[in-house]
Amino acid sequence: MDIEPFSLERWFARYEHDAEVMLAESGIRSLDADRFDTDVGELGYVIPTNGDPDLRATVAEQYDRSPDEVCCTCGAQEANLLVFLGLVGPEDHAVVVTPTYQSLRSVPEAFGEVTTVDLEPPTWDLDVDAVADAIRPETSLVVLNNPNNPTGRYLPEETVRAVYDLAADADAYLLCDEVYRLLAEDPLPPVASMGEYGVSTSSVTKAYGLAGLRFGWLAGPPEVVDAAWNWKDYTTISPGQFGQHLAAQALADREAILAENRAVAAENRDVTREWVERHDLSWYDPVGVNGFVTVPDGFDSGEQFCARVVEEAGVVLAPGETFGHPDRFRIGFGLPTERLRDGLERVDSVLA
Repeated sequence: MDIEPFSLERWFARYEHDAEVMLAESGIRSLDADRFDTDVGELGYVIPTNGDPDLRATVAEQYDRSPDEVCCTCGAQEANLLVFLGLVGPEDHAVVVTPTYQSLRSVPEAFGEVTTVDLEPPTWDLDVDAVADAIRPETSLVVLNNPNNPTGRYLPEETVRAVYDLAADADAYLLCDEVYRLLAEDPLPPVASMGEYGVSTSSVTKAYGLAGLRFGWLAGPPEVVDAAWNWKDYTTISPGQFGQHLAAQALADREAILAENRAVAAENRDVTREWVERHDLSWYDPVGVNGFVTVPDGFDSGEQFCARVVEEAGVVLAPGETFGHPDRFRIGFGLPTERLRDGLERVDSVLA
Protein backbone atom coordinates (compact mmCIF):
# COMPACT_ATOMS: atom_id res chain seq x y z
CA MET A 1 0.00 0.00 0.00
CA ASP A 2 1.34 3.42 -0.99
CA ILE A 3 0.13 6.81 0.17
CA GLU A 4 1.21 10.17 -1.16
CA PRO A 5 3.00 12.60 1.18
CA PHE A 6 0.69 14.92 3.10
CA SER A 7 1.77 18.09 1.33
CA LEU A 8 0.30 20.56 3.82
CA GLU A 9 1.96 18.85 6.76
CA ARG A 10 5.28 18.73 4.89
CA TRP A 11 4.93 22.48 4.24
CA PHE A 12 4.33 23.10 7.93
CA ALA A 13 7.27 20.89 8.88
CA ARG A 14 9.47 22.99 6.63
CA TYR A 15 8.44 26.41 7.94
CA GLU A 16 6.25 26.38 11.06
CA HIS A 17 8.83 25.80 13.78
CA ASP A 18 10.93 28.87 13.00
CA ALA A 19 8.12 31.22 11.92
CA GLU A 20 6.87 34.05 14.12
CA VAL A 21 3.17 34.08 13.20
CA MET A 22 1.08 31.10 12.14
CA LEU A 23 -1.59 32.36 9.74
CA ALA A 24 -2.28 28.89 8.37
CA GLU A 25 -3.64 27.30 11.56
CA SER A 26 -7.03 25.79 10.84
CA GLY A 27 -8.66 25.91 14.26
CA ILE A 28 -9.86 28.50 16.77
CA ARG A 29 -7.37 29.87 19.28
CA SER A 30 -6.37 27.42 21.99
CA LEU A 31 -7.91 27.54 25.45
CA ASP A 32 -5.70 27.60 28.54
CA ALA A 33 -5.42 24.41 30.58
CA ASP A 34 -6.09 26.29 33.82
CA ARG A 35 -9.71 26.60 32.73
CA PHE A 36 -10.16 22.90 33.53
CA ASP A 37 -9.58 20.39 36.28
CA THR A 38 -6.42 18.69 35.03
CA ASP A 39 -6.13 16.09 37.81
CA VAL A 40 -7.04 12.94 35.90
CA GLY A 41 -5.95 10.54 38.61
CA GLU A 42 -4.46 7.27 37.37
CA LEU A 43 -3.08 7.48 33.84
CA GLY A 44 -4.32 4.09 32.68
CA TYR A 45 -6.20 3.02 29.60
CA VAL A 46 -9.66 4.40 28.98
CA ILE A 47 -12.02 1.52 29.75
CA PRO A 48 -13.94 0.54 27.68
CA THR A 49 -11.51 1.42 24.92
CA ASN A 50 -14.16 3.03 22.71
CA GLY A 51 -14.66 5.75 25.32
CA ASP A 52 -16.37 6.31 28.65
CA PRO A 53 -20.06 5.31 28.32
CA ASP A 54 -21.34 8.52 29.94
CA LEU A 55 -19.22 10.66 27.60
CA ARG A 56 -20.35 8.63 24.59
CA ALA A 57 -23.93 9.23 25.70
CA THR A 58 -23.24 12.98 25.81
CA VAL A 59 -21.80 12.89 22.30
CA ALA A 60 -24.55 10.61 21.00
CA GLU A 61 -27.25 13.12 21.97
CA GLN A 62 -25.91 15.51 19.33
CA TYR A 63 -26.61 12.93 16.63
CA ASP A 64 -29.86 11.31 17.83
CA ARG A 65 -27.82 8.13 18.29
CA SER A 66 -27.24 5.72 21.16
CA PRO A 67 -23.94 5.57 23.09
CA ASP A 68 -23.08 2.32 21.30
CA GLU A 69 -23.24 4.22 18.01
CA VAL A 70 -20.29 6.43 19.05
CA CYS A 71 -16.60 5.56 19.16
CA CYS A 72 -14.13 7.95 20.80
CA THR A 73 -10.82 8.40 18.99
CA CYS A 74 -7.53 10.27 19.02
CA GLY A 75 -8.82 13.27 17.12
CA ALA A 76 -11.01 13.41 14.01
CA GLN A 77 -8.04 12.28 11.95
CA GLU A 78 -8.18 8.84 13.56
CA ALA A 79 -11.96 8.77 13.33
CA ASN A 80 -11.78 9.31 9.57
CA LEU A 81 -9.00 6.74 9.20
CA LEU A 82 -11.02 4.10 11.07
CA VAL A 83 -14.06 4.68 8.84
CA PHE A 84 -11.91 4.30 5.72
CA LEU A 85 -10.30 1.14 7.08
CA GLY A 86 -13.70 -0.33 7.78
CA LEU A 87 -15.45 0.65 4.54
CA VAL A 88 -12.92 0.98 1.72
CA GLY A 89 -11.01 -2.05 0.45
CA PRO A 90 -9.25 -3.01 -2.79
CA GLU A 91 -12.55 -3.80 -4.53
CA ASP A 92 -14.35 -0.70 -3.25
CA HIS A 93 -14.83 2.79 -4.64
CA ALA A 94 -15.29 6.13 -2.88
CA VAL A 95 -16.52 9.50 -4.10
CA VAL A 96 -14.74 12.45 -2.46
CA VAL A 97 -15.82 16.09 -2.77
CA THR A 98 -12.78 18.33 -3.28
CA PRO A 99 -10.95 20.55 -2.49
CA THR A 100 -10.70 19.15 0.99
CA TYR A 101 -8.33 18.25 3.79
CA GLN A 102 -5.93 15.94 2.00
CA SER A 103 -6.36 12.88 4.20
CA LEU A 104 -10.04 12.70 3.23
CA ARG A 105 -8.90 11.96 -0.32
CA SER A 106 -5.46 10.38 0.00
CA VAL A 107 -6.31 7.77 2.64
CA PRO A 108 -9.23 6.12 0.79
CA GLU A 109 -7.17 6.42 -2.40
CA ALA A 110 -4.49 4.29 -0.74
CA PHE A 111 -7.04 1.57 0.11
CA GLY A 112 -9.32 1.53 -2.94
CA GLU A 113 -10.35 3.66 -5.90
CA VAL A 114 -11.48 7.28 -5.61
CA THR A 115 -13.40 9.59 -7.91
CA THR A 116 -13.29 13.28 -7.00
CA VAL A 117 -16.10 15.77 -7.55
CA ASP A 118 -14.97 19.38 -7.46
CA LEU A 119 -16.69 22.26 -5.73
CA GLU A 120 -17.10 25.02 -8.30
CA PRO A 121 -15.36 28.38 -7.63
CA PRO A 122 -15.83 31.18 -6.89
CA THR A 123 -18.83 30.23 -4.73
CA TRP A 124 -17.68 26.63 -4.28
CA ASP A 125 -21.11 25.15 -5.03
CA LEU A 126 -21.57 21.39 -5.29
CA ASP A 127 -23.23 19.92 -8.37
CA VAL A 128 -25.29 17.08 -6.90
CA ASP A 129 -25.76 15.60 -10.38
CA ALA A 130 -21.97 15.28 -10.64
CA VAL A 131 -21.98 13.24 -7.42
CA ALA A 132 -24.72 11.03 -8.89
CA ASP A 133 -22.66 10.51 -12.05
CA ALA A 134 -19.59 9.55 -9.98
CA ILE A 135 -21.33 6.84 -7.97
CA ARG A 136 -20.77 3.28 -9.20
CA PRO A 137 -22.18 -0.13 -8.22
CA GLU A 138 -19.03 -0.74 -6.15
CA THR A 139 -19.18 2.64 -4.35
CA SER A 140 -19.11 2.08 -0.59
CA LEU A 141 -18.57 5.63 0.63
CA VAL A 142 -19.20 9.27 -0.28
CA VAL A 143 -17.05 11.83 1.58
CA LEU A 144 -17.86 15.44 2.46
CA ASN A 145 -16.20 18.04 4.67
CA ASN A 146 -18.83 20.57 5.75
CA PRO A 147 -18.07 23.39 6.52
CA ASN A 148 -15.32 22.89 3.99
CA ASN A 149 -11.59 23.16 4.55
CA PRO A 150 -10.00 25.12 2.82
CA THR A 151 -12.80 27.21 1.26
CA GLY A 152 -15.00 27.84 4.30
CA ARG A 153 -18.06 26.95 2.18
CA TYR A 154 -20.97 25.64 4.25
CA LEU A 155 -23.14 23.61 1.90
CA PRO A 156 -26.86 24.07 2.65
CA GLU A 157 -28.95 21.36 4.26
CA GLU A 158 -30.88 20.57 1.07
CA THR A 159 -27.62 19.86 -0.77
CA VAL A 160 -26.28 17.61 1.97
CA ARG A 161 -29.58 15.72 2.20
CA ALA A 162 -29.58 15.25 -1.58
CA VAL A 163 -26.09 13.76 -1.39
CA TYR A 164 -27.17 11.57 1.54
CA ASP A 165 -30.09 10.26 -0.51
CA LEU A 166 -27.78 9.44 -3.42
CA ALA A 167 -25.46 7.50 -1.13
CA ALA A 168 -28.31 5.67 0.59
CA ASP A 169 -29.90 4.72 -2.74
CA ALA A 170 -26.55 3.20 -3.75
CA ASP A 171 -26.27 1.29 -0.44
CA ALA A 172 -23.22 3.47 0.36
CA TYR A 173 -22.49 5.56 3.45
CA LEU A 174 -22.09 9.32 3.56
CA LEU A 175 -19.15 10.32 5.76
CA CYS A 176 -19.10 13.99 6.72
CA ASP A 177 -16.14 15.49 8.57
CA GLU A 178 -17.92 18.15 10.63
CA VAL A 179 -15.09 19.56 12.74
CA TYR A 180 -16.13 23.17 11.95
CA ARG A 181 -19.90 22.64 12.23
CA LEU A 182 -20.29 24.15 15.70
CA LEU A 183 -18.49 27.36 14.73
CA ALA A 184 -21.49 28.21 12.53
CA GLU A 185 -24.02 30.55 14.11
CA ASP A 186 -26.81 28.19 13.03
CA PRO A 187 -25.32 24.70 12.64
CA LEU A 188 -27.01 22.27 10.26
CA PRO A 189 -28.21 18.88 11.49
CA PRO A 190 -25.25 16.50 11.48
CA VAL A 191 -25.12 13.82 8.80
CA ALA A 192 -25.22 11.02 11.39
CA SER A 193 -28.73 12.20 12.34
CA MET A 194 -30.02 11.91 8.75
CA GLY A 195 -30.49 8.15 8.68
CA GLU A 196 -28.89 4.73 8.74
CA TYR A 197 -26.31 5.62 6.08
CA GLY A 198 -25.02 8.78 7.78
CA VAL A 199 -21.62 8.94 9.51
CA SER A 200 -20.27 12.05 11.25
CA THR A 201 -16.77 12.68 12.56
CA SER A 202 -15.69 15.54 14.78
CA SER A 203 -13.43 16.50 17.68
CA VAL A 204 -12.74 19.14 20.31
CA THR A 205 -9.95 20.60 18.17
CA LYS A 206 -11.34 23.08 15.65
CA ALA A 207 -14.47 24.47 17.30
CA TYR A 208 -13.52 24.09 20.98
CA GLY A 209 -9.88 25.23 20.80
CA LEU A 210 -8.49 22.06 22.37
CA ALA A 211 -6.19 20.67 19.69
CA GLY A 212 -3.66 19.40 22.20
CA LEU A 213 -6.12 16.95 23.70
CA ARG A 214 -6.20 14.88 20.49
CA PHE A 215 -9.75 13.79 21.29
CA GLY A 216 -12.43 13.09 18.72
CA TRP A 217 -15.19 10.67 17.78
CA LEU A 218 -17.27 9.14 15.06
CA ALA A 219 -21.02 8.61 15.19
CA GLY A 220 -23.06 6.44 12.89
CA PRO A 221 -24.76 3.10 12.36
CA PRO A 222 -23.65 0.16 14.54
CA GLU A 223 -21.95 -1.78 11.75
CA VAL A 224 -19.71 1.19 10.89
CA VAL A 225 -18.91 2.01 14.52
CA ASP A 226 -18.19 -1.64 15.33
CA ALA A 227 -15.87 -1.97 12.32
CA ALA A 228 -14.07 1.21 13.38
CA TRP A 229 -13.63 -0.07 16.95
CA ASN A 230 -12.28 -3.34 15.57
CA TRP A 231 -9.62 -1.43 13.64
CA LYS A 232 -8.94 0.83 16.64
CA ASP A 233 -7.65 -2.21 18.49
CA TYR A 234 -4.76 -2.09 16.02
CA THR A 235 -4.16 1.68 16.04
CA THR A 236 -4.32 3.57 19.34
CA ILE A 237 -6.36 0.99 21.32
CA SER A 238 -8.02 3.71 23.41
CA PRO A 239 -8.24 7.49 23.45
CA GLY A 240 -5.96 9.23 25.93
CA GLN A 241 -7.12 9.39 29.52
CA PHE A 242 -6.09 13.04 29.90
CA GLY A 243 -7.78 14.08 26.68
CA GLN A 244 -11.02 12.36 27.62
CA HIS A 245 -10.99 13.93 31.10
CA LEU A 246 -10.77 17.47 29.75
CA ALA A 247 -13.01 16.81 26.75
CA ALA A 248 -15.81 15.73 29.09
CA GLN A 249 -15.54 19.06 30.90
CA ALA A 250 -15.51 21.01 27.64
CA LEU A 251 -18.63 19.23 26.41
CA ALA A 252 -20.36 19.94 29.72
CA ASP A 253 -19.54 23.65 29.24
CA ARG A 254 -20.06 23.58 25.48
CA GLU A 255 -22.55 26.47 25.19
CA ALA A 256 -20.24 28.95 26.92
CA ILE A 257 -17.11 27.77 25.11
CA LEU A 258 -18.75 27.76 21.69
CA ALA A 259 -20.29 31.21 22.24
CA GLU A 260 -16.85 32.61 23.07
CA ASN A 261 -15.24 30.92 20.10
CA ARG A 262 -17.93 32.00 17.65
CA ALA A 263 -17.41 35.57 18.81
CA VAL A 264 -13.66 35.30 18.19
CA ALA A 265 -14.27 33.76 14.76
CA ALA A 266 -16.76 36.49 13.81
CA GLU A 267 -14.47 39.36 14.86
CA ASN A 268 -11.47 37.83 13.13
CA ARG A 269 -13.47 37.12 9.98
CA ASP A 270 -14.34 40.83 9.81
CA VAL A 271 -10.67 41.80 10.26
CA THR A 272 -9.55 39.37 7.56
CA ARG A 273 -12.36 40.33 5.18
CA GLU A 274 -11.28 43.98 5.36
CA TRP A 275 -7.69 42.94 4.62
CA VAL A 276 -8.74 40.80 1.64
CA GLU A 277 -10.83 43.63 0.19
CA ARG A 278 -8.14 46.26 0.81
CA HIS A 279 -5.70 44.29 -1.31
CA ASP A 280 -8.29 43.70 -4.06
CA LEU A 281 -8.20 39.96 -3.49
CA SER A 282 -11.21 37.66 -3.38
CA TRP A 283 -12.54 34.76 -1.32
CA TYR A 284 -15.85 33.13 -0.51
CA ASP A 285 -16.94 34.61 2.82
CA PRO A 286 -16.25 31.57 5.01
CA VAL A 287 -17.90 29.69 7.84
CA GLY A 288 -15.31 28.44 10.30
CA VAL A 289 -11.85 29.97 10.53
CA ASN A 290 -10.33 29.29 7.08
CA GLY A 291 -10.48 31.39 3.94
CA PHE A 292 -9.27 30.43 0.45
CA VAL A 293 -7.89 33.63 -1.05
CA THR A 294 -6.73 34.45 -4.58
CA VAL A 295 -2.97 34.95 -5.02
CA PRO A 296 -1.97 38.63 -5.28
CA ASP A 297 -0.83 40.08 -8.59
CA GLY A 298 2.89 39.74 -9.20
CA PHE A 299 3.13 36.17 -7.94
CA ASP A 300 2.98 33.13 -10.21
CA SER A 301 1.49 30.73 -7.68
CA GLY A 302 0.34 30.22 -4.14
CA GLU A 303 3.56 28.47 -3.25
CA GLN A 304 5.72 31.30 -4.58
CA PHE A 305 3.68 33.85 -2.62
CA CYS A 306 3.61 31.85 0.62
CA ALA A 307 7.35 31.12 0.44
CA ARG A 308 8.09 34.81 0.00
CA VAL A 309 5.84 35.74 2.94
CA VAL A 310 7.37 33.24 5.37
CA GLU A 311 10.95 33.99 4.32
CA GLU A 312 10.60 37.79 4.45
CA ALA A 313 7.93 38.33 7.12
CA GLY A 314 8.06 35.19 9.26
CA VAL A 315 4.38 34.43 8.59
CA VAL A 316 3.13 30.98 7.58
CA LEU A 317 0.30 30.75 5.05
CA ALA A 318 -0.82 27.58 3.28
CA PRO A 319 -0.23 27.45 -0.49
CA GLY A 320 -3.22 26.49 -2.61
CA GLU A 321 -1.14 23.76 -4.26
CA THR A 322 -1.65 21.67 -1.13
CA PHE A 323 -5.37 21.64 -2.00
CA GLY A 324 -5.03 21.40 -5.76
CA HIS A 325 -5.52 25.14 -6.46
CA PRO A 326 -2.21 26.90 -7.23
CA ASP A 327 -4.02 30.20 -7.82
CA ARG A 328 -4.98 30.50 -4.14
CA PHE A 329 -3.68 30.33 -0.59
CA ARG A 330 -5.39 29.36 2.65
CA ILE A 331 -5.42 31.78 5.52
CA GLY A 332 -6.43 30.73 9.03
CA PHE A 333 -7.89 33.50 11.16
CA GLY A 334 -8.78 31.63 14.34
CA LEU A 335 -5.77 32.84 16.34
CA PRO A 336 -6.00 35.62 18.97
CA THR A 337 -7.10 38.85 17.28
CA GLU A 338 -4.00 40.92 18.07
CA ARG A 339 -1.76 38.18 16.70
CA LEU A 340 -3.92 38.04 13.58
CA ARG A 341 -3.53 41.80 13.08
CA ASP A 342 0.23 41.48 13.56
CA GLY A 343 0.41 38.72 10.98
CA LEU A 344 -1.63 40.64 8.42
CA GLU A 345 0.54 43.73 8.91
CA ARG A 346 3.61 41.60 8.25
CA VAL A 347 2.08 40.33 5.02
CA ASP A 348 1.30 43.96 4.14
CA SER A 349 5.01 44.67 4.23
CA VAL A 350 5.65 42.00 1.61
CA LEU A 351 2.83 43.21 -0.63
CA ALA A 352 4.11 46.78 -0.32
